[in-house]
Amino acid sequence: MNFKLLSFLMIALSIGLASCSDDDDNSSTVNDTLTIDLTGLENLGAGYAYEGWVIVDGAPVSTGVFTVNDEGSLSERQFTVPTLSDASTFVLTIEPSPDNDPSPSAVHLVAGDFNGNTASLDVGHSAAINNDFESSTGNFILATPTDSDDTNEYSGVWFLDNSSGMPAVGLDLPVLPEGWIYEGWAIIDGSPVTTGKFSSVSSSDNAAPYSGPNAGPSYPGEDFLLNAPAGKTFPTNLEAAVISIEPVPDNSAAPFLLKPLVGPISADAEVHTALPMNNNATATNPQGTVTRN
Repeated sequence: MNFKLLSFLMIALSIGLASCSDDDDNSSTVNDTLTIDLTGLENLGAGYAYEGWVIVDGAPVSTGVFTVNDEGSLSERQFTVPTLSDASTFVLTIEPSPDNDPSPSAVHLVAGDFNGNTASLDVGHSAAINNDFESSTGNFILATPTDSDDTNEYSGVWFLDNSSGMPAVGLDLPVLPEGWIYEGWAIIDGSPVTTGKFSSVSSSDNAAPYSGPNAGPSYPGEDFLLNAPAGKTFPTNLEAAVISIEPVPDNSAAPFLLKPLVGPISADAEVHTALPMNNNATATNPQGTVTRN
């Protein structure tokens, strides 16, 4: 065999091996596709977005950022992730947008472990909120203790239980992880008005913008007597009481999508009497899967 022919064969072999190597790399990239199928998400508004993460050898790897429109449709459902085949868990977070921090925020919304190529996602996973709230219960009373007028008792809501004759904790809710806080709401003329945010069900919440001059109970709640927001008139008759779970920082002044407890208030509801709340967790918890292939 002459020298030119030998050189040609060596070059051809080298090119062939390189081509096979490239094909293998491309095949790996093409196969590492993550598909997100989630319902129950909401539009986060300007300044925030959803971001997926997979946990690979104990470390988070971003799968990509997406938004959700008012109809609940994801802006993107498929993402290419080179390390996806080694992932053990998927986590969905809420992030600032734009986001200058490459690490996940503390606001973990849903998560799930891969079983084969699929992970079922829920808020109760330990890498998310660690509770699905489906066993949570609540009571509240209608009263306006922060003024001296007993004719407007339908204009105040306090999340306590006085059925024993003494005020006691009215909400059975778990302690939330970092990144989350509870918020109470009263529905007034069909729209929500905050009663304040709180972490403890056995102490006052963080605000009392509408209450009167007297001290209120040491439980979450609010009297709607003063400083009515635009379009509202106080005192009023409340239509419902709601507990939501809000991200920290909060993406909106409106209630977040997680609303585990709802208490309708009928026109003939008794004041100064413990009224029950309905568990609403199943109806408002996001649910779905992620699939890798």
